[in-house]
Amino acid sequence: MEFGKIIISETAANSENPHDVVNSNISVINLMREEKIDDDLIHEDALMSYYLDFYASKYTEGNFSKFVHDSGWNKELNELIEEGLALIGAEKHLELFKEQSRKLRLQSNIKLSKFLQAKFDAPSPFRDLLNNNDFFELDENLVELNAAFLKSHPDTEVLSVEEMFAALEEFVGHEIKRD
Repeated sequence: MEFGKIIISETAANSENPHDVVNSNISVINLMREEKIDDDLIHEDALMSYYLDFYASKYTEGNFSKFVHDSGWNKELNELIEEGLALIGAEKHLELFKEQSRKLRLQSNIKLSKFLQAKFDAPSPFRDLLNNNDFFELDENLVELNAAFLKSHPDTEVLSVEEMFAALEEFVGHEIKRD
């Protein structure tokens, strides 16, 4: 049975910083994974938000090539990110993602494979080819859109930390160790 909720802490929901909302969702998913809950049982929009943050973080950290390298250019993940960008209303980011994906599909699989196996920091014309600084110029804030999506989602529940643990413990059927 799927955990049919997206959980955000009261503290995050009341914060002025949209990162807090996104990070609260990420913390819940990480905790669920620590408890060996399969991704198939985690709310799909919570996971989608999680992976959108992964995409944005990797792009910010080392441009599009960093995302490609660290994700292994996974077809399912890419589809999830495309869906997610559309769902949160990030049309400009969606267009850029599609453009970058097309650019990558035009490259040989051998070049991609070599790039994925190499150290990211090694000099690489392929890596440089993948990079696109337009991401940083877009007047769409992915974190704000992601946080607004989570906060307005019909399945989102804003809970105290204690209530968050109680909901997850009820789902997993045992007490969860608190750090």
